[in-house]
Amino acid sequence: MSTKEKKQFCNCLKNVKVSQGYSSNIKSLVAFNDLKLVGLKSHDCHVLMQQLLPVAVHGILPEKFRVAITRLCFFFNAICSKVIDPKQLDELESQATIILCELEMYFPPSFFDIMFHLIVHLVREIRLCRPVFLCWMYPVERYMKVLKGYTKNRYRPEASIVERYVVEEAIEFCSEYINNTQAVGDPQSHHDKTFLGRGTRGFNVVTMDRQQLSQARLYVLHNTTKVIPYVHAHKEHVSRINPKMNMMRLLHKHNRSFIH
Repeated sequence: MSTKEKKQFCNCLKNVKVSQGYSSNIKSLVAFNDLKLVGLKSHDCHVLMQQLLPVAVHGILPEKFRVAITRLCFFFNAICSKVIDPKQLDELESQATIILCELEMYFPPSFFDIMFHLIVHLVREIRLCRPVFLCWMYPVERYMKVLKGYTKNRYRPEASIVERYVVEEAIEFCSEYINNTQAVGDPQSHHDKTFLGRGTRGFNVVTMDRQQLSQARLYVLHNTTKVIPYVHAHKEHVSRINPKMNMMRLLHKHNRSFIH
């Protein structure tokens, strides 16, 4: 990518906002001065490859490069799903071969190493080992970091881990019988204050008059799938009661009476 395209790519990832616990803070991983990504964890690479990369390269690269990369991301998103239809494995395997051929057509040979050609064997591993998420190592690595934090005596690390684990299990057991306590190891949500009615810094409360509230309520009702049959039935009822009204007046009458 050119410098301009790299800036657009980094700027897109810089403005990405995801749900809590979805991934790391993508904004903090973008080094805008060097135009590169730094500090990516394995889970962040999965999220970037499966969901964020097709959005970031959209409108930046030429179409043939963009389509090849997007198809590769869709392939990874399909094989990393928690539910995979065995009938689709043959199609996914053929798609992997086509994607690799497209990448070899559009990118220089120096771009490839042995890791790219391992994509061909991923579908076969799904047949042998079942879905990919059952073989991921980063949940194990994440828990190993937790156990490593239990070590206080480096001369006896195993004993420290066992003692700390037993104490935590005892506290967890006791906390089941104590009210208004927070479980050990469970992170506290950033939204708890909002749920308790306390507001957060930068949270703006929007005040609405009765007319605006009615318009918002009508908009929600008209865009709810389960309410649509009742909307049609009410319009027919209003038209049947007022047969001489034109369409515009019938619509206004429907809007005024439907929300009540």
